[in-house]
Amino acid sequence: MSRPRPKNLNLFTIHFPTPAIVSIFHRISGFFLFLLIPFILWGLDYSLTESGFETLKQWLDTSFIKLIFLIIFIPFCYHLVAGIRHLLSDIHIGDSLKGGRRGAMLTFVVTGLLVILAGIWLW
Repeated sequence: MSRPRPKNLNLFTIHFPTPAIVSIFHRISGFFLFLLIPFILWGLDYSLTESGFETLKQWLDTSFIKLIFLIIFIPFCYHLVAGIRHLLSDIHIGDSLKGGRRGAMLTFVVTGLLVILAGIWLW
């Protein structure tokens, strides 16, 4: 008679490796960007008129809207960098255990640098 294996279903006690965390956040950021598509299309449509463009320019001069754009830009940067990492692993660059860990950490570092540069550019 075989005994059932113990099951740990508490996700807070499981230690995920860094590449797994990068992959999960890549999916979450992609979903967030998918939800932003209607707002981006609305802004594009609104900016195509002369009065709408001037109104959007005035909105973008406020610090609060700049902060919102920076917050929205974070998942875009992350999704871009993590997507490039996934594409590189598809062609077997960095797909070893050590390379996967380095690539995962590099994903977080490059995303942070891009966000900092975007913040400097916005202000």
